[in-house]
Amino acid sequence: MVQHYFASAWILADGLKRDLFFRKVDANLFAVGMIMPLESINPGTSKSVEARLFVGPQEEKMLEAIAPGLELVKDYGWLTILAKPLYWLLDELYSVIHNWGWAIVALVLLLKIAFYWLNAKAYSSMAKMKAVSPKITEMRDRLKDKPQEMQQAMMKIYREEKVNPMGGCFPIMVQIPVFIALYWVLLSSVEMRNAPWILWIRDLSAPDPYFILPVVMTLTTMLQTALNPAPPDPLQAKLMWFMPLIFSVMFFFFPAGLVLYWITNNILSIAQQWMINTRMGVPPQFNLPKFK
Repeated sequence: MVQHYFASAWILADGLKRDLFFRKVDANLFAVGMIMPLESINPGTSKSVEARLFVGPQEEKMLEAIAPGLELVKDYGWLTILAKPLYWLLDELYSVIHNWGWAIVALVLLLKIAFYWLNAKAYSSMAKMKAVSPKITEMRDRLKDKPQEMQQAMMKIYREEKVNPMGGCFPIMVQIPVFIALYWVLLSSVEMRNAPWILWIRDLSAPDPYFILPVVMTLTTMLQTALNPAPPDPLQAKLMWFMPLIFSVMFFFFPAGLVLYWITNNILSIAQQWMINTRMGVPPQFNLPKFK
């Protein structure tokens, strides 16, 4: 039986047959069990079978030591192949830092370094888009009553300026499975339970009691959105602001460890985007929403 952070399991030696059963006792009570058939016992002889019951936290190293495969009760879903090495790296960082909060920060920093060139490619593409944005805006205003000509003119600008409007998406899409896997690692790890970080954060598995981290996360998300080139389509530009806001509201109820991970990712992304824009001669500017 599995619940968040904890599990219970009957453990038998390999090769022994067993039947597992599940039954409803009453409206709110359920039972699971194991029936193990015994072979015939001759008169004057005895036979013993050992069954161990595990009840405890889903700590991977401990579960692996108890029985091979028992660690799989800690379910990372379809991204297990990525989540397990991420958990291993997080655990190794904790063994050095001795603080799960700072271990999360260090892990996100290492991931950002690993994906530096992919991010650089994405942000370079965004910087080029921002550089040609005034030209596209002028063209849209001039041809707003001629949608077909507008589309042709836009594609011509992209060709002349060697800009790929989707160039910033693919490098980021490649990284999404890794960060989703890290999300499940942080959500599933019992080590975050009652683990303090700094000052008011005394439990990384619980929401921030003062909502400070979610507010910071929202602000960094909005700042990152403002640094991105505004889509030429006004409706898309508005959605670009609504979606991060809606997404940020959910984080007010998420565990502090998850919010800390996202804040760290946002801050490092903003720093890299700012540096690349400056290097390419595209001064960082904030594209504020226009809700008219």
